[in-house]
Formats: sequence, C-alpha cells, structure tokens
Amino acid sequence: MSDCLFCKIVAGEVPSTKVYEDDSVYAFLDIAPQAPEHIVIVPKNHLGSTNEIDSENSAVVGKVFEAAAKIAAERGFAEKGYRIVNNCGEDGGQTVGHLHFHLLAGRNLQWPPG
Repeated sequence: MSDCLFCKIVAGEVPSTKVYEDDSVYAFLDIAPQAPEHIVIVPKNHLGSTNEIDSENSAVVGKVFEAAAKIAAERGFAEKGYRIVNNCGEDGGQTVGHLHFHLLAGRNLQWPPG
C-alpha cells in the first residue's frame, strides 16, 4: 500500500533502525519506546490488522513469533523474559493500519498493561 507507513519502512522509503529481517518479516526499533527494548515486528506483505488473518496468510504470524524468539536471544533478553503485544483496531490501540507486533523487554513488565 502506497500510503502505509510500515510498508514504506519495509521498502526502505522511510528510515528505520533495523534489528532483524528475513523473507517474511522486518523488525525495527520503535521510535517512541515504552521499555528499554521496544522492537516492532511487521509482516513484509501488507495486512491491515489481525482481522485480516485467514487460512491463506496465517503462517506469517508464526514467522513473526519465530523472529521474536531470534531477536530476544540475539539481544540477550530471552532468559529474563519479554512481552509480545498486538493491538487491533482503534479501541485496541492500533495506530498504524498494518499488522504489527511490539516486542518489549528490559524491565519488569506489569500486568494489567493499561
């Protein structure tokens, strides 16, 4: 999608600090971190939100979680723990219309989150 911020980041049209990339996903540092480690993981193919996941594209969610585990190990926070968050829709807190997951770590993450 030509007007999607995350599609532009994946395409290299908008700068980001990449921390991981493979054939299916791209991960970068969040520009407004909510934890010492705050990484956004996005599928390279545009999906608007969790509501668009179906039997044809659901494998990408597994790829996102595989990437999260690799990133956590590489950045050294796998053992202490981390949180993966997906916001869906306006009331769910989604602010960019591209399926994405927040990987948060580096401090004790309280529950409930908000």
